[in-house]
Amino acid sequence: MNPCIYNRIRSFFIAVSVVTSLLFSTTIFAENKVSQAPTFVLPGINNTQVNLEDYRGKVVLVDFWASWCTPCIRSFPWMEEMVEKYGEKGFVVIAINMDQESILATKFLQRYPNKLTIAFDPQGVVAEQYEIMGLPNSFILNKKGEIVYKHIGFRLAELDKYEAEILSLLP
Repeated sequence: MNPCIYNRIRSFFIAVSVVTSLLFSTTIFAENKVSQAPTFVLPGINNTQVNLEDYRGKVVLVDFWASWCTPCIRSFPWMEEMVEKYGEKGFVVIAINMDQESILATKFLQRYPNKLTIAFDPQGVVAEQYEIMGLPNSFILNKKGEIVYKHIGFRLAELDKYEAEILSLLP
């Protein structure tokens, strides 16, 4: 792809992601509206596979992100903190990267090291199944694998609310 066209497309998606995050950074499924999360098996780090079914019985935050997404950068330390606080109670984060070029994700992960479960969806197949509307886009699943909460964007002002949602699903 021509680098000029790629940069224009990338700039467009960055702008759309930022605007969407600002406009729709609220909980979508706050009322008791739950639905079964689409299952997936995606490549992970070091030739591993990330299979959502392996996490049944845990509270899972499925987070879609990209290396160029500023709100995504802000969300990583918080997600890491939540795993450190609640991992022993059965909480896990599966962070699904959307970059089409794997080198971009690799550089991001080198710059922001973490202990999250990382998966890669460069073609957006799983993102399409989850009907993501911007980045970051996250889904909190209960132990049955049902989507209980959905967030578009990441707002520092709502960290207490996000944590309360996780706690509401843990023992």
